[in-house]
Amino acid sequence: MRVVFDTSVLVAAARSRQGASFALISSIPAPGFQPCLSVGLYAEWQEVLTRPENLPQCRSRDDALRFLRYLASQSHLHEIHFLWRPFLPDADDDLVLELAFAAGCRYIVTHNEKNFHGSDQLGVSALTPRDFLELIRNTT
Repeated sequence: MRVVFDTSVLVAAARSRQGASFALISSIPAPGFQPCLSVGLYAEWQEVLTRPENLPQCRSRDDALRFLRYLASQSHLHEIHFLWRPFLPDADDDLVLELAFAAGCRYIVTHNEKNFHGSDQLGVSALTPRDFLELIRNTT
């Protein structure tokens, strides 16, 4: 199953080894899902995850970039050939939704479910990391 990880999930995983975000990200590659990625989302991940406040004390910017390159290597890169903007209130969220739709993903994993209100009109549901982790555990 293909899935899109919103940047909020990567930030949560980087800040804490506790919780569903870290469990999901650290399980990649996983038999139950494959992350999908676009150039735009990768640029957002890189910009956000290399901010000093998102780097754990024992990690450097270079460590974050190596991790992102690994995550990208495990992801299905997808080009987006259409734009509906604005569909959601935040253009960064539109970028995530467009990727999910273009890649045929049923789920966006995010800590900000409310930001994706209306995505179900396109057949894409927003789930928290905990709910997605429970979903994949129940289907494998």
